[in-house]
Amino acid sequence: MSHNQDEGQNHSIKIDNSSFERVEELKYLGTTLTNQNSIQEEIKSRVKSGNDACYHSEQNILSSSLLSKNLKIKIYRVSQEECARLRENVPNVKAH
Repeated sequence: MSHNQDEGQNHSIKIDNSSFERVEELKYLGTTLTNQNSIQEEIKSRVKSGNDACYHSEQNILSSSLLSKNLKIKIYRVSQEECARLRENVPNVKAH
């Protein structure tokens, strides 16, 4: 195994006859890995994925013609309260 430095800050690692480029972050088995070994980006990514899934599910429910307007309003209010509660407990996460 050897380390090579190409043009400026590009670093590569050579193992046997294969050369691997150094990257700032990559996704491996669904998890974001960073060169700083930071978990913050992974947490943000997972929170965003959860928010997106929740938003789309909520939109499907609220657009259903099978539910009454009053029930949709209750579902919306509970959803908004839960989102606010979750944002309070997760640092550095902004609403979208």
